[in-house]
Amino acid sequence: MTEVSSTASHQSVAITTTGMTNTTGGNPVRSSAQNIVDFYFQIAVLMIGVVGTAANALVLYALVASKQHKKNVLIVHQNAIDLFTSFFLIVTYIARLCNIHLTGSVGYWLCMVILTEYLSWCGINASAVNLAIITVERYLKVVYPAWSQNKLRSWMIYLAMLSAWTIALINNLAVVFQTSGVIDGVCYSIALWKNQTARIFYFIWNFIAFYVIILFIFVFCYLRIVLVIRRQARVMASHSVSASNAAQNQYNQIQSNVIKTMIFVSVCYAISWLPANIDYMIITLHPNPIPFDGFYYGFMLLAYSYMCSNPFIYAIKLDPVRKVFLRIIPCKKTSDEVTESAT
Repeated sequence: MTEVSSTASHQSVAITTTGMTNTTGGNPVRSSAQNIVDFYFQIAVLMIGVVGTAANALVLYALVASKQHKKNVLIVHQNAIDLFTSFFLIVTYIARLCNIHLTGSVGYWLCMVILTEYLSWCGINASAVNLAIITVERYLKVVYPAWSQNKLRSWMIYLAMLSAWTIALINNLAVVFQTSGVIDGVCYSIALWKNQTARIFYFIWNFIAFYVIILFIFVFCYLRIVLVIRRQARVMASHSVSASNAAQNQYNQIQSNVIKTMIFVSVCYAISWLPANIDYMIITLHPNPIPFDGFYYGFMLLAYSYMCSNPFIYAIKLDPVRKVFLRIIPCKKTSDEVTESAT
């Protein structure tokens, strides 16, 4: 979690003067206006989850239908993670809107696994790590093609995919079960910190691990990739294009298209999460407890909408996916049939 992934995003309702965040049930300290804002925020996140689930499912279908699931395993995995995250946003916010009174072991686990957004944030963190893995893989294939062809194996890719989930699960597990709990039937999510120092340390860790480092990997790797691609283009332009060179050029264009797609996805990640991280940093480092304001809710909606933006980027920028979508659009089929009959 980009610390928004720590206390902030896990907490999608306002902090009270006690420093505790409830995710079900009313809080008598909070105003009715704040409760209304919370309600509409939860509805908005629920809608984002619905759109994200539908869009990611369609793109995942398109990737499989276009037989890209074997050629671009990491991109398929990225899409599957976003689908997982979007689905559990739906589950989480439906549960929150139901305002269930929690009792017993069932209530405890419902709080820890669902209401704290544990599963959703595992997906968000895994998505960030997987994006970095895709970036490194493309970097190795473009900048060190001989090494990657001889040394890079499928089992390494699958191990990297597993590591993305392992890091996310452990990172969230370490804090959720220590700082969340059920009190009087209400789930308090990432709110029961023993001291402010631990809370600040966790924010700094998440911000560096899931934003700063990820962003550094994006900038470093894609900058090197772009420089190498431009150099290769100049070299090829200076030679006559033979049949073998033409085939190589086509392969390079496919690679370039995939790289451009992932650059768009990475830029969206950086832009979507930056405002929420900055806003939560201000809240976390403030000497006195302050409530989440309208800016925070807006920034969090922008961050959550990242799961919805990815599928549209894939649909527009990734040729195989775009072709599948064009085949299943009825109006497109009709126009194509009219064109064929006219000819």
